[in-house]
Amino acid sequence: MATQWSESNNLTMLVDFYEITMANGYFEHGMKDKIAVFDMFFRKTPDKAGYAICAGLEQLVDYFKNLHFTQEDIDYLRSRGMFSEPFLEYLQDFKFECDVWAVPEGTPIFPNEPVVVVKGPVVQAQLVETMVLLSINYQSLIATKAARMVRAAQGRSIFEFGSRRAQSYDAAVLGARAAYIGGCDATACVIADRDHHIPAVGTMAHSWVQMFDSEYEAFRRYAELYPDNCTLLIDTYSVLHSGVPNAIRVFDEVLGPMGYRPKGVRIDSGDIAYLSKKTRQMLDAAGYPDCKIVASNSLDEYLIRDLLVQGAKVDLFGVGENLITSKSDPVFGGVYKLVAIQNEDGTTIPKIKLSESVEKITNPDFKTFYRFFSKAHGGQAVADYVTLFDETVDTSNPVQIFDPDATWKKKTLTDIEAKKMLVPVFEKGVCVYELPTLNEVRRYCQEQIGLLWEEVKRFEFPHKYYVDLSPKLWDIKQRLLSECHG
Repeated sequence: MATQWSESNNLTMLVDFYEITMANGYFEHGMKDKIAVFDMFFRKTPDKAGYAICAGLEQLVDYFKNLHFTQEDIDYLRSRGMFSEPFLEYLQDFKFECDVWAVPEGTPIFPNEPVVVVKGPVVQAQLVETMVLLSINYQSLIATKAARMVRAAQGRSIFEFGSRRAQSYDAAVLGARAAYIGGCDATACVIADRDHHIPAVGTMAHSWVQMFDSEYEAFRRYAELYPDNCTLLIDTYSVLHSGVPNAIRVFDEVLGPMGYRPKGVRIDSGDIAYLSKKTRQMLDAAGYPDCKIVASNSLDEYLIRDLLVQGAKVDLFGVGENLITSKSDPVFGGVYKLVAIQNEDGTTIPKIKLSESVEKITNPDFKTFYRFFSKAHGGQAVADYVTLFDETVDTSNPVQIFDPDATWKKKTLTDIEAKKMLVPVFEKGVCVYELPTLNEVRRYCQEQIGLLWEEVKRFEFPHKYYVDLSPKLWDIKQRLLSECHG
């Protein structure tokens, strides 16, 4: 019987088949212990946004810790008749021994900089490709979308309501986790509360109201059950003609005598801007100015922004499919590319991938990157600087950077601090990184977004945040390009 994802953390066989065939090929050609370096990075930000948010590292760490092939896995691979017995014996004793560096979860990230770096025996470094991409791509996609919606809400809470529209059960759970990192305050997903301690919230569906003989009775029964947390869904029949009047009647007749105040009312259809204004007037007139108005119904960052521009009286937004699937741009295009190999004497040989599409040409070699923060502007992030791994950056002197796509564009930076953004996660297969709590990741994310210029955070035509190459790295890339075309 197949084991469900939630019952087992061993996802070793969640690989693309070519990762197995290449691993067998490396093994058969005596290359299994050849040291290789792979970069995970992305080329463009979803929704043409100015930045993305890194998420998913915790699940990637769990994956690396649990890498092993079971006898069932070996028997399956043997049944394919494609792999040598010595290779299958090697997999039976497989142990992850790579070094891994990554950007901490919650960090704003930008195209063409390494987000995860894996260095180790090529068989191992190649086998983990799919899970590196799967772990980081999806949660980064949702965290990025959530951050946009939170920004649109201008301080009002966003609740993640997308479990029923997620692409799978694990996407519902991990999507709620990523949305929380991105700034959402709560989720409708109960298992996300149980497992990740994300506050679970919810009230009622239209079916609750329909189950009773009248809307008033449905509201009354709910208020009697949950007097200290009463939010009523007021659009099953008519928001203004029955929903609000019945809600107010229940607040007066049930909650008031019990000594409670209502938490809110929810509008899930219709012209939310108009209905929320009228609802606010009616609630205020009835003596309930503290009763919150919650809006849902296929919202996204643009609708949220427009509702507030139109003066909508909404205090909280519940967002479903447009968040949990990032419907407007549902792919985070992270890739995993070989950038270097290491000789037996320890020297590094840079590797580059060329393409007829210039944007697909990779940055070669074993790398890291620094983020420059301006001391003169409150620590705002001004640029990222991709370097060779062992390069250091001296910020005591002016640092000149240039746009790798338009090299004549140069800028000299002074009065800056440089922070290396990749942190060690595994050394020789042993985890050396202490995972922060989810709330720590969430707070860190908001702090780091706050260090971005407002122009970078625009929804339309954001300012381009520059990711530049060090002169040493630039020279290596140009040399490899010349050699390949020589």
